[in-house]
Amino acid sequence: MEMPVKTSEEAAVLETYGGEIIFTPGDYVYSSSKFINMALPNIKMEKLSILMRSENITFADLYKTISSFSKYRVHVVGDTIVDSYTQASMIGGQTKTPTMSVLYEGRDDYVGGAGVVAKHLRAAGADVVFTTVLGDDALKDFVLSDLNNYGIDCQAIVDETRPTTNKNAIVVGTYRLLKIDTLDNSSISDHILHDISSKIQKVSCDAIIFSDFRHGIYNTRTIPELSAAIPAGMFKVADSQVASRWGNITQFKGFDLITPNEREARFSLADQDSGIRSLALDLCKKTECKALILKMGERGVLASCNTSQYVDDSFFVLDNFVDHLVDAVGSGDALLAYATLAMLETKSEAIATIIGSIAAACECEVDGNIPIVPEVVLKKIRDMERKMTYETEDQGNKVSEAVCASLL
Repeated sequence: MEMPVKTSEEAAVLETYGGEIIFTPGDYVYSSSKFINMALPNIKMEKLSILMRSENITFADLYKTISSFSKYRVHVVGDTIVDSYTQASMIGGQTKTPTMSVLYEGRDDYVGGAGVVAKHLRAAGADVVFTTVLGDDALKDFVLSDLNNYGIDCQAIVDETRPTTNKNAIVVGTYRLLKIDTLDNSSISDHILHDISSKIQKVSCDAIIFSDFRHGIYNTRTIPELSAAIPAGMFKVADSQVASRWGNITQFKGFDLITPNEREARFSLADQDSGIRSLALDLCKKTECKALILKMGERGVLASCNTSQYVDDSFFVLDNFVDHLVDAVGSGDALLAYATLAMLETKSEAIATIIGSIAAACECEVDGNIPIVPEVVLKKIRDMERKMTYETEDQGNKVSEAVCASLL
């Protein structure tokens, strides 16, 4: 019986290497699908591996980049928010009105907003200057004391006409019943605007971050002057977090890096329908940014990989690296801090996105917006490196074992 043409060709090639084809009675059927299902790939690690190979990045490069952060100085300019959590226990409800009654148990305050971005940078090892606007109240003293304890040079401007922004969540057990905001979102005065611009011009640093929460510092009137005050040659970063207010990341023109989330990007572009790559492409063109990291929540991030010209294939996607989600609050702040420092050191969007995404994952695995230190990020990178090596070897071993078992 003659062999099929294709099989004959394969046999001829095999013979040139001294091999031969052995035919079996057909008692065993080998299913490639079965072998594949025995060793399913870890997609998020596969994406990371492909990106690292394509960009010639090693895990040693990631370790080296993080170890360099202490040599940089960063100026953060933005809105401070004091996040408060008032703990209470349920007593019951009123009989005459639908009013819940709770018993006050305690309250914890945390520096948030642009303040926690500064804390993440400082925790990463950088020297940090922080310019913000605070009210003349007790929370101002709390903010200044907390930032001083972290070793942050806080150049606060006190505005007696507004309170220090405070967002107080009433928590019963694991449920947030209510959030009470004390704030004034009106635009800062011309005097304060000029004061901030002067500080931007005078502070010597490697990078500046505009951290916009739309509580008075950033708006259509102020952004042009604040942007114009940035010294030439300084690495410029902008982040806009406006979940419940009006804001527009496209107002920050010509920045070296912007890090909005998908919802903010769609809001700024008035685009709820386009695919994520088309959205990112449009955003890059409108902002004229040099690099983009677009946060997509549990789906990870989409980032730029070719700043010379933006086309549809100028972006790559990384899944999130969260192993055990505890609290996603603050993950974007951690990404912003670590990605900025990584860009300063390497000028690589890929390395910055990888390190920023890993820092964000570390933040998701702790309760509260806790500044992430390099040791935590390095540990996760080491775990990922071991996992990637083990899974690559393990997949090959499983398939080999399956083939051997089928021959016995």
